[in-house]
Amino acid sequence: MNRTAIIRGGEFQTREEGDKRYIDGYFAVFGSEYWLWDDAFETIDVGAFNLEADTDIRALTNHDTTLVLGRTTAGTLQLSTDERGLYGTIEINGADQDAVNLYERVKRGDVSQCSFGFDILEQRLEHREDGLTVWHLMRVKLYEVSVVTFPAYVDTAVQARKDELETIEKRKAETWRADMLAKLKGEQTSGT
Repeated sequence: MNRTAIIRGGEFQTREEGDKRYIDGYFAVFGSEYWLWDDAFETIDVGAFNLEADTDIRALTNHDTTLVLGRTTAGTLQLSTDERGLYGTIEINGADQDAVNLYERVKRGDVSQCSFGFDILEQRLEHREDGLTVWHLMRVKLYEVSVVTFPAYVDTAVQARKDELETIEKRKAETWRADMLAKLKGEQTSGT
């Protein structure tokens, strides 16, 4: 399932070193709640990213593949993880006016949010006592990180999560009904 997640206020900063310009910040924060809808969210577990395996990652503007800011294989995007999350440094191409314009927008604070694109490799679903549904993303395949103007989940990704939850709830209800019917008949149930 290819999807995106967002961080509001990614604490991006700009900096200059000599004639080079950089955008730095967190593209993902471990343990943060990425809300899907009112009573459901995802959270990213420590260790979810495997940067040794995911070696060709792009930095984009607004997930637009025509607005590439940097790339790990080119050395213009550096990614690392620490106890807080996935941190990135993008080296801005001074000859690319789109990249320079974005750098200036981040510098002024007009653009300060981020997102990342990934596939889910391993997850755990939790139904909390407070009624919330939580997906713990335990391992993901990272494709891209983006500096974004309006971060948002893609509608189809949210619908996919709702459909997944609906299927799980339906299976739980079917299992419960089958177990109750078996108990009424005096048979062994799946739970015993």
